[in-house]
Amino acid sequence: MFWTNTKRILKSGFISFFRNGFVSLAAILVMSITLFAVGSLLFSGALLEDSLNELRNKVDINVYFVTTAEESDVLAMKATLEGLPEVQIVEYTSKDEALARFQEKHKDDQLTLQALEELDENPLRASLSIRAKETSQYEGIARFLEGESALSVDNEPIIDNVNYFQNKEAIDNLTGIIDNSERSNLMKTILLVIVSVLITFNTITLAIYNSREEIRVMKLVGAGNWYVQGPFVVTGGMYGVVSATAALLLFYPVTQWFGPMFYPFSFLSSTQDINLLAYYSSNFSEIFFTTFAVGITLGIISSYLAVKRYINV
Repeated sequence: MFWTNTKRILKSGFISFFRNGFVSLAAILVMSITLFAVGSLLFSGALLEDSLNELRNKVDINVYFVTTAEESDVLAMKATLEGLPEVQIVEYTSKDEALARFQEKHKDDQLTLQALEELDENPLRASLSIRAKETSQYEGIARFLEGESALSVDNEPIIDNVNYFQNKEAIDNLTGIIDNSERSNLMKTILLVIVSVLITFNTITLAIYNSREEIRVMKLVGAGNWYVQGPFVVTGGMYGVVSATAALLLFYPVTQWFGPMFYPFSFLSSTQDINLLAYYSSNFSEIFFTTFAVGITLGIISSYLAVKRYINV
């Protein structure tokens, strides 16, 4: 009996989907737009995260050592910093590397190069470039470097300067931009999801409104709640499947043609070109399952709630 009723419910749901062609088309159109908007959150979230990572990667603090500092002491300091939980990476630049970079940078300035050659020794200093896991952690790292154990070896100072305090205002401003962007994106995501659910629910409610008399008649002749609701739930799931398919097909031309317009911080990176189409292709399985899951869930739940109001007669 159970399987017989299940088959009838599925059959009735499929028939209702195709019989009410105009209503189904309207519901699918609205749900497709809704799912496209929800799916766009994946792209905007990825773009925002990529942009914020670019900003984070451009922030660091530099530790400059005195010219008499031994390389072994500098490397020991590097190992100590790498052991801090706040530190992501520490890059070491020796005195010779700093000199080579300086000469390359001023290769067209012969006067500067000649003045450098007249010196008896390399005047440039070894340095460490420190990148934290979060921009808010730079102050703690700088405070650590101010400590006596960090500033000296055998009571002899080896650190000449830490540039965090000169750049503190810029780093704090950048931290604020990143935090505000993440909060703003979260609020917009929540708002869009709520609006999408309401639009989908109201659209399916209007679609089921035309069948309200049929629902009441079925209840009057003794049909159970699930037997009444089942076909509409199946139809709602079909709305979700077709709408998700339409949204996925729409993503392809949009990511190919208009992708560059959606990258607000493309100037941050000279080596990385944003490619939404490549992101869509490489993350297709995640986007596919998310879109279909959201579409089917929206369709089923909206249909279930919409038809429930007409069951009590």
